[in-house]
Amino acid sequence: MAKTIKREQEVVVIAGAHKGKRGKVLEVKAPEKILVEGVNLITKYERKTQENPEGGSVQREAPIHYSNVMPAEKYDAKSK
Repeated sequence: MAKTIKREQEVVVIAGAHKGKRGKVLEVKAPEKILVEGVNLITKYERKTQENPEGGSVQREAPIHYSNVMPAEKYDAKSK
């Protein structure tokens, strides 16, 4: 399968726990992982620093495999 998924492209998750969610691709990680906005969120705990004196928890996107997503245009055309 050719990797046709690029940054800033809208995609739909077609497999896994987040099936059916849409979002923009934030980053393409090497070699087969991508970050999708608002999909596969995990909680990371940050240490107290001078910039962040409170510390605390932050939700971030975790990478998912590119085979679990499809470009939104192709998904919409297929569902008609």
